[in-house]
Amino acid sequence: MSARGQVRTALVVTALAVAIGGSGPLATGVGAAAAWPRTPMVDPLPLPVDPATPQEALDALGVSGYPDRLSVQPGESVKFMVSTKSPTFRATMVRVTHGDADPRGPGLKEQVIASAVNREYPGRYQTLPVGSYVTVPDDAALRPEGSFTITAWIAPTTVPGSELNPIAYRRTPVGTGAAQGVVTKWSEKDQTGYGMFVDRDGGLGLRLTDRSGRAHTVSTDVRLKPWAPALRGVEPGGVVRPQHVNSSGWYFAAVSYDAATGKVRLYQYPLTGHPNDSQTVVTRTIEAKGLRNTTAPLLVAAYQGDGNRPTGFYNGKIDAPRVYGRALDEREVEALRRGGPVGRAAVALDFSQKMDTDQVVDVSPNRLRGRTVNLPVRAVTGHDWQADEQNFTRAPGQYGALYFHDDDLGDAAWESAFTWKVPADARSGIYAAKLEADGRVYHATFVVRPKKPTSRVALLVPTFSYLAYGMTGGLVSGMSQYSRHSDGSGVVYSSHLRPITNLRPLSTGPRGEGRPWQFEADTHITDWLESTGHTVDYITDHDLHREGRKLLDGYRVVITGSHPEYTSEPMLDALQGWLDDGGRLMYLGGNGFYWVTPLDRTGTYTELRRHDGTEAWQSAPGEYYHSTTGEFGGLWRFRGRPPQQLVGVGFTAQGFGSRLGTGLYSRPLDRSPESHDPRAAWVFDGVKATGPIGDFDSLQSRGGPMGEELDRADYALGTADNTVVLGSGTGFGDEYMFVKEENNTANLMEGGTVNWLVRGDVTLTFYPKGGAVFSASSISWAGSLFYNHYDNDIATITGNVLDAFATDGPLPGTD
Repeated sequence: MSARGQVRTALVVTALAVAIGGSGPLATGVGAAAAWPRTPMVDPLPLPVDPATPQEALDALGVSGYPDRLSVQPGESVKFMVSTKSPTFRATMVRVTHGDADPRGPGLKEQVIASAVNREYPGRYQTLPVGSYVTVPDDAALRPEGSFTITAWIAPTTVPGSELNPIAYRRTPVGTGAAQGVVTKWSEKDQTGYGMFVDRDGGLGLRLTDRSGRAHTVSTDVRLKPWAPALRGVEPGGVVRPQHVNSSGWYFAAVSYDAATGKVRLYQYPLTGHPNDSQTVVTRTIEAKGLRNTTAPLLVAAYQGDGNRPTGFYNGKIDAPRVYGRALDEREVEALRRGGPVGRAAVALDFSQKMDTDQVVDVSPNRLRGRTVNLPVRAVTGHDWQADEQNFTRAPGQYGALYFHDDDLGDAAWESAFTWKVPADARSGIYAAKLEADGRVYHATFVVRPKKPTSRVALLVPTFSYLAYGMTGGLVSGMSQYSRHSDGSGVVYSSHLRPITNLRPLSTGPRGEGRPWQFEADTHITDWLESTGHTVDYITDHDLHREGRKLLDGYRVVITGSHPEYTSEPMLDALQGWLDDGGRLMYLGGNGFYWVTPLDRTGTYTELRRHDGTEAWQSAPGEYYHSTTGEFGGLWRFRGRPPQQLVGVGFTAQGFGSRLGTGLYSRPLDRSPESHDPRAAWVFDGVKATGPIGDFDSLQSRGGPMGEELDRADYALGTADNTVVLGSGTGFGDEYMFVKEENNTANLMEGGTVNWLVRGDVTLTFYPKGGAVFSASSISWAGSLFYNHYDNDIATITGNVLDAFATDGPLPGTD
């Protein structure tokens, strides 16, 4: 994962049931089964909720924005999208070297870049167009003369009027009575068209307007049962939520209208054979003559709202949606339910094709063109998944579903406020458009990379990890890949085309009240580099993924950020090949090179399929393969590429606490006997400590450089035989826990007081041709660099490594 430090509430034991009668679980008059755990008679402790929706959170900032690119070269242009309710805002281009406002550190450090764009602009309020759907442009084939039939397989997750989904913990409760579009060609503004809906009471519904202009609504009046979108488990706050939902959740749904007779039929057939899931067929005759069509597009998982924008977003899966320009009889509907051919459909969408794109294929004779909007999840199991194949590329027909959410977002699509052309002589670095309105400040952050190397040293800015942790709003619903959708499922895709509220300076507050994480924590490294006179080029994960090995060949040294957790296969291949040919890597973080993370073909969004790791949520069975590339997801170690093979160490433990509290949540470094070998002793030149190293305050976590998330050497997992463990951080309390993926079974040896594997190993690994890797193995390492204005033992060690790595000759003690 690793789990974010923001969730630090200790786990509590919550009772799930109360024994009925007797004094113990077996003391009943009707056998042991009577005392088995039941559903709670009282609601457990409330789950944590976000104080605001993403839109409300942005509004509270006063001004927000984002660039259209995360990486740009001198001479290229970058656009900025800005939203504020203020009548005006001011923009100033700045180069940022330190973004953490903690008063114990250097504070915000930025340099104003002279530019004609540095001025006031008219304010414009822009909102987040959340909600995923499929759109098919209007076509004559979609405007039947009168009669029609709509069919689809559906697995809804937030059914209006149903019991609260027990694993969804958004501030807006499920079941608020809003209708959800399933397959619609309906205009709410004009009250014209037709469509199939999940109605306001949770049943399957049909809506149409006849030629007289009268709107008609018919429902089965039988509430659908919500499908469980995620595995249950211990949620934030320690609460275990059982799932009061059916195990399958799929329904075959069909609605038809015969214009000649006015007869309407609705079919609501559950896939399961459970006794309480009965088939429902409703037949009614309405006083309607014909059909008043609309030129609105055909939408799947939404309908066209009053402002000619989609609304009524559906949560859940939809498979094989079809529209016919006639009223199918019962025999034809039954044939479709049993998997019969499409027949003479006006449109028949097959979501199992072109899954790595936003295109939607129509297999009807009309071959209409559709596309997805806002990234519904592709490559997910359909209604006919047999559980005998886990890889969608080998059985695409069983993966004919799309998973829609009412809070998906692929592109905020805001209007551009201004464009900045990067000067030809711009120095590489972290840049931002500093936006100011009504006394509020927001930095829209990006990287300026060089056209060609200007230094022997490059900082690899972990933009994939920035997207994984990138929030737009609060902790739970913030659109990061640690967030949950409104139905409780995990966020699979993360796009950079939105305001990412923690990818900017001051995101932890104007006085650094919160924990620096990802971007802010990485500026502890950038300011150390620039304050100590090192010339460094800045490149990004996106650049490395796109350009591969050739991007690295111009550099002698590459430095990582504090937490380069998310990595693609092209990135790993490039780093491995470069190291094999003599490159030198300084891994200044912890829990790196962990999750398999592909980028889509447009370079807009990353994808995660979490499973079997230390994680915020877990993908559903059958959905471990990425839609963007078809590759198996999860941890790199389960792909046969554990981080130990690359950098000598891998994730072993994590623990969190307040960096400003009274507890000591990080530890100093204890030097090892092996570090006195001539191959490694030079790393400690000038180190003053005779005992624990780095036993001083840190900008990241109190107590020392080893903390938060830790790595260790493990020769069984691929640590090279020549790796020198320079020292270790040990002596952690039980707030530090051994990682899940290394536990084969639950046991009492997971906390830092009892498990010797709960430690951090600082290592030096030697590669062929003079290559090498220095691994700090701790997220907290970077936060210790500033102490005493960069005159401390941790800064000395890091500087020694950088100076030696940047030389052309062999490393000290190796010639």
